Amino acid sequence: MKHCLLKYLSFAFLLLFFSCNSRSDRDSLAGYMSIKKFVDGDTFWVDDGSEKGLKIRLIGVNTPETVHPQKPVEYYGKEASNYVKKVLMNKKVRLEFDVSKQDRYGRTLAYVFLNDGTFLNADLIENGYGQVMTVPPNVKYSEEFLELERKARENNIGLWKE
Repeated sequence: MKHCLLKYLSFAFLLLFFSCNSRSDRDSLAGYMSIKKFVDGDTFWVDDGSEKGLKIRLIGVNTPETVHPQKPVEYYGKEASNYVKKVLMNKKVRLEFDVSKQDRYGRTLAYVFLNDGTFLNADLIENGYGQVMTVPPNVKYSEEFLELERKARENNIGLWKE
């Protein structure tokens, strides 16, 4: 009897454990990764254990260009790029994915969370370093991002300064 009860409790625990994992846990790479290289305000490389690393493009936010081969450095681009370097320097990040995991350039599309809890994509919009760029089907946080941009605009923050 005790053996059956123990088997039942073990099975129930495993069922509960796996059913409680959230979508973000299932749709993210395990653990936190170090930053390998910076590109600009919305693109950087993480150390995923491979020789080259993994090129990340933030979902839902677009920062002004600083390294585009056909475009000049855009207004507030240097500030956005420097801000991301400052925020990510010596930090680790966790990636969360949405529906599409890569863009047409082969970059990994991700929502990025720092080990201190900062949601980088939202932080950039909230502090006026980027604007909302929604590309369906990756729309998980689009309403939150639109609200953050509205507040940044109203408060003349960052690139929205008058």
